[in-house]
Amino acid sequence: MGVFERYLSVWVGLSIVAGVLLGQAVPSVFASLAHLEFAHVNLVVAVLIWVMITPMMIQIDFAAVKDVGKKPKGLLLTLVINWLVKPFTMAFLGWLFFRVLFAPWVDPSTAGEYIAGMILLGVAPCTAMVFVWSQLTRGDPNYTLVQVSVNNLIMVFAFAPLAALLLGINAIVVPWQTLLLSVGLYVVLPLVAGILIRLLWLRLQSKKPSPQPVSVLVARCKPWSILGLLATVVLLFGLQAPTIVAKPLVIGLIAIPLMLQTYGIFALGYWLALKLKLRHNIAAPACMIGTSNFFELAVAVAIGLFGLHSGAALATVVGVLVEVPVMLSLVWFANRTRHWFSASAGSL
Repeated sequence: MGVFERYLSVWVGLSIVAGVLLGQAVPSVFASLAHLEFAHVNLVVAVLIWVMITPMMIQIDFAAVKDVGKKPKGLLLTLVINWLVKPFTMAFLGWLFFRVLFAPWVDPSTAGEYIAGMILLGVAPCTAMVFVWSQLTRGDPNYTLVQVSVNNLIMVFAFAPLAALLLGINAIVVPWQTLLLSVGLYVVLPLVAGILIRLLWLRLQSKKPSPQPVSVLVARCKPWSILGLLATVVLLFGLQAPTIVAKPLVIGLIAIPLMLQTYGIFALGYWLALKLKLRHNIAAPACMIGTSNFFELAVAVAIGLFGLHSGAALATVVGVLVEVPVMLSLVWFANRTRHWFSASAGSL
């Protein structure tokens, strides 16, 4: 785990502070950036998102999908949590907190945007950071690759319908055209780019006497991915600066249901992994994948659907701030409870 990933929560926190300060100091600059749009897509954010996501897609090997049937239980656990449980619990918690518990402090319109941001986080299963969590829990790297690859394939087809369904249930109107455009821009396009870059790298390396693996390329690109994320955070919080300064407690209000969702989903997944008698090196990564979010995609789609200044965009960025320290605490817990799985070490 490199210095960027290890201290990601620190970098995000500093980026938030920098964004708020800059937003207060030079609001005209952020206003100008906000107007650089084409077809409801902010061009600055689009470039930053591509820089952020494409390096993550390079490490996805869809040839690994052929091994799905060898260890089905762990994959089944991940898919059930990601697509049948987490999106719906996130939508429910968003409604519970912002329509009921926090209703006295948040106006209905803004509450709807916060709920939308939470839903977009819930329907975007994690990709790149999963490899970090798997490594920290000594997970099976090949199996983690299979899980991420299958989830990416499903996400291409399921993200838009599921997001539209849950947003509609919460009475949030979403234009299908914008949602599909967002999926194309921020899932399909980076995915295709990642595959092409991966194939080109493998072809070039095959001609060398000592070819280097794809992991070398990924390591070189990873800092750019993190820088893209941090630049996006600075931009978002710069645009949100007036709201944040006026209502500083809003970050805490959004963080509470997000933390509850993360710990609750992990607890459910871990309990199911024990019941399924999975090996720990399968169970831990499976639960991490089911718990964490593809926050880069959620941020991009929230901006495309609701705008840079929206509460939805703010909620997805708070998801970044919350996820890293919470996931590290879950890594600690998973490593401390490795012995729980000793009796079922021979089962997949």
